[in-house]
Amino acid sequence: MSRTSQTVFTRASAGLPPSYEILKEEHEVAVLGAPHSSAPASTTVINIHSETSVPDHVVWSLFNALFMNFCCLGFAAFAYSVKSRDRKMVGDMTGAQSYASTAKCLNIFALIFSLLMTIVVIVLIVTLGLTAF
Repeated sequence: MSRTSQTVFTRASAGLPPSYEILKEEHEVAVLGAPHSSAPASTTVINIHSETSVPDHVVWSLFNALFMNFCCLGFAAFAYSVKSRDRKMVGDMTGAQSYASTAKCLNIFALIFSLLMTIVVIVLIVTLGLTAF
């Protein structure tokens, strides 16, 4: 066995990292730097599409369909929410976003109309109750 191989073997067995020699090519790159070329440097742009989260508003639509279903807007919103979720599972993010936007609008309208109707009913009950006495 040569002396170099014994040194590497003993360093590795002692738990120390082995000592490596710097290769001639690595030394030249370190001394001279990166290679220079006469061609102009060009840039490459890579667009990485991240997984964008498209909210499908299923829970909100289900709540509106069960509790605040003014003119069946809650059911329509729930249908669009399910379509949005289906589009998202297929990978069609544009379609999913379109259906989700429609479901959101329907949910907002259902919520506003239902709250207005609740307020009107409460005002009518209070008014009729006061006029009865």
